Amino acid sequence: MESMAASAPDSLNRALTSTRFSDLHPPLSVPVVEALSRAGFEHCTPVQASTIPLLCTHKDVSVDAATGSGKTLAFVLPLVEILRRSSPTPPKPHQVMGMIVSPTRELSSQIYHVAQPFFSTLPGVKTVLLVGGFDIKTDMRRIEEEGANILVGTPGKLHDVMERLDILDFRSFEILILDEADRLLDMGFQKQITSIISRLPKLRRTGLFSATQTEAVEELSRAGLRNPVRVEVRTEIKPVGNLASSQELAASITPLGLHIEYLECEAERKPSQLVDFLSQNTSKKIIIYFMTCACVDYWGVVLPKLTALKGNTLIPLHGKMKQTAREKALASFTALQSGVLLCTDVAARGLDIPGVDWILQYDPPQDPNVFVHRVGRTARIGRQGRAIVFLLPKEDAYVEFLRLRRVPLQERTCSTNTLDVIPLIRSAAREDRDVMEKGVKAFVSFVRAYKEHHCSYIFRWKELEIGKLAMGYGLLQIPLMPEDQASLTFS
Repeated sequence: MESMAASAPDSLNRALTSTRFSDLHPPLSVPVVEALSRAGFEHCTPVQASTIPLLCTHKDVSVDAATGSGKTLAFVLPLVEILRRSSPTPPKPHQVMGMIVSPTRELSSQIYHVAQPFFSTLPGVKTVLLVGGFDIKTDMRRIEEEGANILVGTPGKLHDVMERLDILDFRSFEILILDEADRLLDMGFQKQITSIISRLPKLRRTGLFSATQTEAVEELSRAGLRNPVRVEVRTEIKPVGNLASSQELAASITPLGLHIEYLECEAERKPSQLVDFLSQNTSKKIIIYFMTCACVDYWGVVLPKLTALKGNTLIPLHGKMKQTAREKALASFTALQSGVLLCTDVAARGLDIPGVDWILQYDPPQDPNVFVHRVGRTARIGRQGRAIVFLLPKEDAYVEFLRLRRVPLQERTCSTNTLDVIPLIRSAAREDRDVMEKGVKAFVSFVRAYKEHHCSYIFRWKELEIGKLAMGYGLLQIPLMPEDQASLTFS
């Protein structure tokens, strides 16, 4: 595997290079350059400047780039150019020539809509979005009647449609894109991905894009790519702490304009710190990540009841919501100038939500690789952004763990004059049975998820101080826990 690296220059907008899209070689077609100009894109990001020429000159690529680096255009533009050159006349209705696979419905939908101005420059080419949450028979009937030349979607739905529809013709297939490849594998899609690849011609272009290169991604690269060029895009940052001297530079896997802090506090103080922060940042656009869907449901009910947050727009989003509700929540938050999205990792990957000022990780993610994707929802494409991760005192080793993984953090001190909101939350639980039941469910789901943490040597579930944790959820009493959790520490 060949390898090349790209880095952002130290200029006013350090996420962009001096390379214009109109200067790339081989040159982009006039309709694509015009579409870029209408969308306000003139200069390439490093990943775009490195990747587009490679794919356009018949190279397979394995791209490792920080989240928010402009990966979507880095594969959409080559796909359009390759199809334009390979098929000067409009393809037949069921002649599939390109495919983009991504792990979630939200990300697939975003890619589809971002790509439309560029797909529309291909005359007679029909693009179809295939994601879960919609009736497969409706999707199949639409493809039968209208055709499909480019497929964009999630592995499960794409695989299902390819299994059932024998009218799809892949003999002229040109390019396959696997976006967020590490997440595709983490979510258990390897079987579907392997099946999809087995149905495609070996003589094709393949692009594999990810913010974190894991062993599984390397394995997938060896299986699906032919002598790929490895593209690594890194930003440069001043190191934090004692990792190196202040004169030395270290490679970071987080966006250049992102400032990350960690806040250590006991479990029973976390809600007060959160409410204090939100009440002081009402004009900001904020995403808060929780460990489980039940936690999102609970805090989505409790926080609006607090006087300090009256008037704040709080929108819950998680994977157990119906697809229409998820889409509505995401669209509502995207349209806001200020507000708060309460979510799980369903909104951690790839989503390009404009104007996000702060990322709060109320619960650190089970998978440490997801940390980078969460904070990457802000500071996108050269913009500035800030993030905070809440940690219990016994979780402080996580800071050094992240620094060793090239994620720089700085300490943030707890606010001392915060209003204690726990009595208010417990009062709400006494008055509203739904609040009480959601609190118990959230608490139990958190403990169970904590037990499955990938960094179990840092997040040691047997050392959870269950009394403080229950107080932090505003519970009126500690619920009965399974016997295997009886060793949890009571405070």
